[in-house]
Amino acid sequence: MEKKTKIVCTIGPASENPEMIKKLVNEGMNIARLNFSHGSYEEQGARVKMVRDVSKELKKPIGILLDTKGPEIRLGNFENGGVDFSEGDKVTIVNEDVLGTREKFQIRCPELFNDVKAGDYILMDDGKMRVDITDVVPGKEILGVVANPHFLKSNKGCNVPGVILSMPFISPKDEADIRFGAQNDVDYIAASFVRRREDVLAIRKILIDEGKDRIQIIPKIENQEGFDNLRDILEVSDGVMVARGDLGVNVSLEYVPIYQKQMIKIANEMGKPVITATHMLESMQGNPRPTRAEASDVANAIMDGTDAIMTSGETAAGLYPAESIHTMTKIANAIEPMIPYKDILKNSIKTSARTNNDAIAISVADTALNLDIKAIVCFTQSGNSAKRLAKFRPEAPIIAVCFDEVTQRSLLPTFGVSPYVSEIQNTPENDVNLAKTIAQGYGFNKGDQIVVVAGYPVGSGSTNMMRIVEI
Repeated sequence: MEKKTKIVCTIGPASENPEMIKKLVNEGMNIARLNFSHGSYEEQGARVKMVRDVSKELKKPIGILLDTKGPEIRLGNFENGGVDFSEGDKVTIVNEDVLGTREKFQIRCPELFNDVKAGDYILMDDGKMRVDITDVVPGKEILGVVANPHFLKSNKGCNVPGVILSMPFISPKDEADIRFGAQNDVDYIAASFVRRREDVLAIRKILIDEGKDRIQIIPKIENQEGFDNLRDILEVSDGVMVARGDLGVNVSLEYVPIYQKQMIKIANEMGKPVITATHMLESMQGNPRPTRAEASDVANAIMDGTDAIMTSGETAAGLYPAESIHTMTKIANAIEPMIPYKDILKNSIKTSARTNNDAIAISVADTALNLDIKAIVCFTQSGNSAKRLAKFRPEAPIIAVCFDEVTQRSLLPTFGVSPYVSEIQNTPENDVNLAKTIAQGYGFNKGDQIVVVAGYPVGSGSTNMMRIVEI
């Protein structure tokens, strides 16, 4: 069986050709991430088609994740394209079109001028320059002092840590991108800078409007407000991404590993897949081997309970995209046997819902741990039964037998689940033989014990049957 940890790869100039996509899939890629901060619809549409074509050719499911640009605060234009600031410079930031100078420049976000107050600060250009706010003329001007020297260029992004912003969540660009993704049948929307549950529901409304309510929404938690509202957000979401890049700008850096662990723990408790992202193998953009710290970072995220790990520049623009995924897969295969499955099951039972479905899932995970169970074959119409099983982290791999490709791809972010599309519908009469045949196709042998899980009547939404059988 393949690794249990899933890998999300960002596609870019280094990887946007069929041969490299094939290499990435063969090395362990499960999901292709398309960053909609860059690229035209023509380019993104070509990437979607390329991934789907490779998936058909290799006969392997590959999910497609559309990552939105998100609501953003940007600077206006500067004279000569940029200005060299010094520590102590007094600046006036205005809510109007001006050509920026060392004394006065624009931020393009009208709401900001009513949201901040004296004592707050603004980080510019990915945190490279800080302006401490000394006074505000509501709706018009922000007065501040530059805290460190930096050459600041036009149109750079800004962050305002600790400030609750009133700006709308979905920009016209994001709405157009989400509709494009829906029309091109992407599988997941990674929603940047989600702050509250209403943000997720706003995206859901667009997807329903497009007739694509099965597309999954994975909010990216990138600021304090999003972290504080995590449980609320997860209740209406299909997963979560620990987006460590912007998170590390919006909260103090030392809190990022703490927040990562807490987000993974909460997502695990709620049975929602979690993707850990940013700088996982950053040095492999230019080197064929990672640093020891990066190898440990990947391994520790898996030990913490992440479902998936993600590359950004490593596969989008780096010199060693395939080697990066090969490295991630090797680390995952080495660390997965070390996961304390028994302890995870005990802790998961404490937080489980007291339902028949959860009781069956717990029994399956417990049986797989205590007997020599080689695989769990779970028949699922919607994918929910397999996700529920995965929440309890059975040591045996889960083969999720579903009946359409959309459901199959919906399970790709979930740890330990290998989704399989069956042309034959399971019944109480054929499920055992069907499960045995499918398990053998995955390399399990005669004499191996497997657990078969199903729900009857089919489509009822309940998991109410488990059997231990020998192939």
